[in-house]
Amino acid sequence: MTSERTPDDTDDSPPPGLRERKKRATREALSLAAVRLVTDRGLEYVRSEDIAAAAGVSPRTFNNYFSSKYEAIASRNVDRARMAARALAARPRDEPLWEAIVRAVASPLEGAEGPERAPDPGTLAALRRMSEEPALLGEVLKAGLAADSALAAAVAARTGTDAERDLYPRLVAGAVTSAVHVSLDQWLRSDPPVPLLPLMTEALRQLAAGLPDPSRSDQ
Repeated sequence: MTSERTPDDTDDSPPPGLRERKKRATREALSLAAVRLVTDRGLEYVRSEDIAAAAGVSPRTFNNYFSSKYEAIASRNVDRARMAARALAARPRDEPLWEAIVRAVASPLEGAEGPERAPDPGTLAALRRMSEEPALLGEVLKAGLAADSALAAAVAARTGTDAERDLYPRLVAGAVTSAVHVSLDQWLRSDPPVPLLPLMTEALRQLAAGLPDPSRSDQ
């Protein structure tokens, strides 16, 4: 069954109505419940029915949004990318592009307690094991493509380019998505654990600076 899809309202789309906000809240609740249950129990011990119950909805409702527990977990990456795309569209037009991108991509994590503090080692180990599951990796790759599309549309709208025909917006979106993935991977493997938000922000700022060679003291 196909998943519920939130609209890619990255530019002039009107604010979502009550029905759309409820759908987004349900989707977020299901995804969050999936991550929490899998972190606590292990991926193999969590069923879609368990996720639905934890989110307070029926299994049928779960199936209306996600085709599997793997998609429910990976959807958080897509949703954050769409939030970042909307945040980018809302940034001041006279703000430098890369400054706007750094702030927009970090915005979905700001104000959330988890990304701003280091996780406990047990939680981090559970998340690391979850991230190595082959079935989940496939969904993460699909989520990355959706994230690229949302960000490319926002970059195109801001730069007056075409996300379908021009290289620039898709190149920027791909680079940003890669920086996010690299920072997430480093966060998962950090020892001792470190907060996610500063790590991701630093990765984006290095990208914005053109990835200067760290061995060159004059850069």
